[in-house]
Amino acid sequence: MASPSILEQVRRNAVALISLVVAITSLGYNTWRNEASEGNRNQRWASFELLLELGELHQIVDYIYYDRDFEDKGNPRKGWAVVDMIRGISVVIDGPIPARAQALHDAWEDNWSCIVRRDDCDHAEALAEIERSMDALRSDLVTHLQSLE
Repeated sequence: MASPSILEQVRRNAVALISLVVAITSLGYNTWRNEASEGNRNQRWASFELLLELGELHQIVDYIYYDRDFEDKGNPRKGWAVVDMIRGISVVIDGPIPARAQALHDAWEDNWSCIVRRDDCDHAEALAEIERSMDALRSDLVTHLQSLE
């Protein structure tokens, strides 16, 4: 008895071969989809955390500037901690967010003492610079969240 040709073997096992191709393709797609979903979850989590931290920083700045409360709610050291946390978490997020977080850090570094001391500086402009940086980061975060699948 002669062995069947390759073409004959493919014809006999067509259903099995098609099933194998479908299974491998499905596994590849499922793996890609899971990775994409996990990435989006990480992006969302980090974005929401940054929005919370921005809210906290906004409160600290308001307590410093308007209430002149440097000991408790408006302690500049708390502001530094929040700004550093924002910069640290931002590296998880794609796009312009890490650069915006760095810009916020730089704005805080350059202007926090002016809004505390209010001597030899334009404290209103210092406040505006910090708020512009916070608003730019917040706006980019919202846009980024809207772009996620």
